[in-house]
Formats: sequence, C-alpha cells, structure tokens
Amino acid sequence: MTRLFRGALPLVLGSLFLVLALALPLRAADRARIEAFLVTTGFDVALDSIAQASASAPGMLGLEAESFGSQWTTLTREVFDTGVMRGRALDILEQTLSDTALDHAVGFYASDLGQRLVVAENAAHMADDDLKEEAGEAIVSELVRHGSTRIESLKRMNRAIDSSGTALRALQEIQLRFLLAASAAGVIELQMETEDLRELLRSNETEMRNALQLSALASAAYTYQAFSDHEVDTYTEALEQPLMQEVYELLNAVQYSIMADRFEVLAVRMADLQPVQDL
Repeated sequence: MTRLFRGALPLVLGSLFLVLALALPLRAADRARIEAFLVTTGFDVALDSIAQASASAPGMLGLEAESFGSQWTTLTREVFDTGVMRGRALDILEQTLSDTALDHAVGFYASDLGQRLVVAENAAHMADDDLKEEAGEAIVSELVRHGSTRIESLKRMNRAIDSSGTALRALQEIQLRFLLAASAAGVIELQMETEDLRELLRSNETEMRNALQLSALASAAYTYQAFSDHEVDTYTEALEQPLMQEVYELLNAVQYSIMADRFEVLAVRMADLQPVQDL
C-alpha cells in the first residue's frame, strides 16, 4: 500500500485526530479482520517503516546520531517497536474502519495485481531511501526524455493517495511537536515561542511542497517500474474510488498520529542519552 511517506504525509494533526474521532463507522470491523487487512494491503510494513524516519530526528536538533553510538540504535528500536505501532493502529482502526471500506480495499489488494503491488510496495518501504530516490529520479528523467504519459499517471496516483493534501502540514506538525517535546525534556533550548516556531516552519511551505511532490514522483517511479502503463492506470483508478479514498484518508491519519506520538516519546527519551567520548 503506497504511503504518505511516498510523498510521505493541508490539515494539522489536530484536524487529523478530529478525522479519527468523526470517522466512527456504523459498524466497525473486528480486530482479527483488521489484522488480516493490514497484511493483505501491506499497511503492516508501512507502519514498520515509520522507524526509518527516526534517522532525521537528531538533525532536527542540530545533533548527529553517531554522537550517541549504539545507544541511538537501541533507543530507536525501543521507541519504534513494531508491535507497539501495529497495536496502536489496530486500536484506532478497530473503532474507525467500517466493514464496507475494509471489504472494498481487501477486494482489490487480494487480487493478483493487488498482491503484486503490495510485494513491490513492501520492498520499496524497506529499501535504502537515498538509493531509492536516486534510482527513481533517473527513471523519471528517462520518462521525461521519452515524453511518456506515465509521468502524469504517477502524479495522479500520488494525488489519489493524499487526496486531502495532509502531507505537508502533518509533517510540519510532527516536527513542531518533536521540537517542543525535546525542549520540555531539556534536550535543546528553544529561543522562540511556539507560534513563532510554527510560523518559521511554514515559511518555506512552497519549497517543501515541491520537494515532497518530486520525492513522491521519484518514489512512485521506482516502486512501480516493473508494472505496465495499463496496470499503473488501473491502480490509479482503484485508488480514486470513494471507498478507497475513505480508507486512505483514515490510514494516513493513523500513520501520522502514530508517527507524532513516537517522535514525542523519542524526544523525551533522548534526554537520557550520553554522547560517546572518543578515546
């Protein structure tokens, strides 16, 4: 299942939580079916891949992960525990995902094309981000050089994945909450008020939005390189269906919610780290 990260992630998280609160279905799916849903759609691997985002955390604070040696690896493994994240997702989806939406998504992803897509997406989630982006950009360049219509299909797919445009504002809010939590824990000392910090993060929105779109395009080009144009179009049309849009809006909100929570925990736990001294 393609992810918010693929363009990775305009509502603030407070609004995303409101989406979750208002998304209570008339009849929610039971937990066992949701567990099967996660595997069938590949959302389980998408959740696991949240841990990869922790690599950017020290840089937000002007630090380097290498400064903490093996402590950093141990800490991120504990904070981004896959069992904890999947459990949290199950808790939310058990209350918000309807049987109708679940059945619709599973119906597509359980198909031959759907399962091939999930295999490709799962592999892409766990691929090295730098290598993936470099390879994806090379594919995009070739598509542009040949005047391929696939570029527009991939852009359309990415719009369908994040139809409500949550990615940019959600990522800004995650970063804000991480910085505030780190400040409260004594990891850093902020020199500005919360609203000033929020405004600073928003000051480069256009640049960030363009960067996210280019990254999403490169990621999609890399992930679906083995699929035909017809298959890409078929997938895009499936993603644009109202019930699939409902599923994706909910899954994006769940993933951002978990990411924000884990980054706040990470910020607090960083206060216990000790820089490694060179001998």
